[in-house]
Formats: sequence, C-alpha cells, structure tokens
Amino acid sequence: MAEHYFSPRPQAPHRPGLVRVVLPDVYLELATDAGVFSPARLDPGTRLLLDEAPAPPPAGDLLDLGCGYGPIACVLAKRSPGATVWAVDVNERALELCASNAAAAGLANVRCVLAGDPSVPPRLAGIWSNPPVRIGKPALHSLLSGWLSRLAPGGQAYLVAGRNLGADSLHRWLAEQGWQVTRRAARSGYRLLQIEFLPERAVVTPP
Repeated sequence: MAEHYFSPRPQAPHRPGLVRVVLPDVYLELATDAGVFSPARLDPGTRLLLDEAPAPPPAGDLLDLGCGYGPIACVLAKRSPGATVWAVDVNERALELCASNAAAAGLANVRCVLAGDPSVPPRLAGIWSNPPVRIGKPALHSLLSGWLSRLAPGGQAYLVAGRNLGADSLHRWLAEQGWQVTRRAARSGYRLLQIEFLPERAVVTPP
C-alpha cells in the first residue's frame, strides 16, 4: 500500500526543503520534508484559505486541523499573538516540523499535538483546515463531525477542498448535517467553505 501524508510515521527517506509563505501581512520560511503534505510548495488550497478567510479572533483557542508542517498554524499565530493555536495531525514527522517552524519564527503560542491529545480544549474559538480528503468520505465525515461539534458559541470553521476532490459534495453533506455553510471563495478549482456554529450541535461538556 502506498504511503500517504496521513501516515502516523512516514517511512519516506528525509528530503529537507523550504517553503516561503508570502502574504500581505505575514512572511514565513518553513522547513519541510518528504512524507508530509505538499512539501515542495504552499499548495493552492491552503493559499486560498490564508488569502480569503477573515482574520482569526485575537484571543481564545484556535485549531489547525491536519496542520502538516505548519503554514496555517503559523499564520494564525502571527495574526493573533494573543490566541493559542492548536496544531493537530496524525503525522509525527509533520508535527515535529510544525513545532520547529513555530519555534524558529518565535511563535510561542503554537501547540503541536497528536490528534486525540487530551490537552486540546473542549471548546474552540475557531477551526481552520485543509482536511485530508484522501482518507475517504466515512473517515473524513467522522473527523469533521467530531471537531466541528467543539466550536464555541460564535465560533466559525473554514475548510478548503478541491472541486475535483469532492468540495461540493462536502458542502452538501455539511448542510445536511444541520450546519450553516457558505462558500466564501473559489479559485483555481478550490472552494473555501465557512461553517457557522449552531447551538443545537454543541457537545455537552461534563462538569
């Protein structure tokens, strides 16, 4: 079976690289490696999200779901230094890169943790993700259902996906689940979806 970027421990030989994230308000140089998502460039879906999603809340707990080597998490941390950014992934090599990239950029407000880590707060002020659509629809739907239900009141999520990888069907599925979904932007075959918090979908946190 071919190895994917969502493998917990990639076996691909190391091939260090560098990706520059150049935005009007942020410049970052991020180390990359083989075995992580889009190691050679900032992929166009992530670029669309960083260009078109509104500014993150200035405080609170923010989530980068499927952080890879950290472009979204590091930009969120730069834009909202008073917030805590939780960078979550299953890929240990990606998490190590994300942590080192955040440290190199002086971003002490980034926390890089494995998916399922209990330290991630039960309530999140916002979620940003270029989700791993290649894990298949059932696994993707389960992943998104679990995390979206943790949005705090007033929270929003921003998901980007390629049209040829099911962005429009993902939009329909989210709406069918009762979320308020808006296509915020589209470019180069990618869709940026904005998902609104709905109180009736919130999980109940034990006292």
